[in-house]
Amino acid sequence: MENASSVKEFILLGLSEDQGVQKTCFVMFLLFYVIIVAGNLLIIITVTSSQHLNSPMYFFLCYLSFVDICYSSVTAPKMIADFLVENKTISFVGCIAQLFGVHFFGCTEIFLLTVMAYDRYIAICRPLHYTTLMTRRACGRLVTGSWVGGFVHSIAQTLLTTQLPFCGPNTIDHYFCDVHPLLQLACTNTYPVGIIVVANSGMITLSCFFILVTSYVVILVSLKSQTAEGRHKALSTCGSHITVVILFFGPCTFTYIRPSSNLSEDKSVAVFYTVITPMLNPLIYTLRNEEVKSAMRKLWSR
Repeated sequence: MENASSVKEFILLGLSEDQGVQKTCFVMFLLFYVIIVAGNLLIIITVTSSQHLNSPMYFFLCYLSFVDICYSSVTAPKMIADFLVENKTISFVGCIAQLFGVHFFGCTEIFLLTVMAYDRYIAICRPLHYTTLMTRRACGRLVTGSWVGGFVHSIAQTLLTTQLPFCGPNTIDHYFCDVHPLLQLACTNTYPVGIIVVANSGMITLSCFFILVTSYVVILVSLKSQTAEGRHKALSTCGSHITVVILFFGPCTFTYIRPSSNLSEDKSVAVFYTVITPMLNPLIYTLRNEEVKSAMRKLWSR
């Protein structure tokens, strides 16, 4: 990395350069991050300590909560600390590590959400085969596949970026290191690399989104033949999942399946999938789920 680049560190401009706005943002995002960690940890503890929440849906939810904590922890602590300092620098190695973490955990979350949609499809459309198809071993393989998929995607994005020469300027108009801002700083023609990056991200995002949409269309069609109680229960669990998918996939699709032209716009959108969605996930999955709320009450009473 050092041979190809003379830049040793980057300067992050952050969300705002206004001192008053930065102080407000510090308090707000610190609160958001505490909620992310506490809320997702509560789900992990509730699921792992409850004997009733042992279905594949909660197994996947537990891993989703863990990924959400890791995903937000890659960017949020650095962003929060930078609100209090004037010199917002990050080393070249630290920047590349952050780039890897963002894409690793972000892509893993995309695959996990797709796996959760497949789980709901099997549970609602093929209930008689559910226990034989969604065994603990099969669930473990699906989760492992999600981690491996995220790792392969992230390695590809990271290696493509580290091969580029950076010789100045070194100012990034963002609050974390991402592919598009770094491509704009490289002192070479990045058009071919940009096309590969967009194709890589776009292929994963759009293919997973297609699987998700197809799964829920089939689920909604199959609900016509079920009882009113069955429809209500299915829509309750699917509704939570669809909400999370829209909150996460919408901003991700906007950012990564097109060549970036407006970084200030991109960093505002990035707040949604790096902070807001991980913060809302515990609320979305618990508020409409009586089993989780009941398990939490039992855990609290203990």
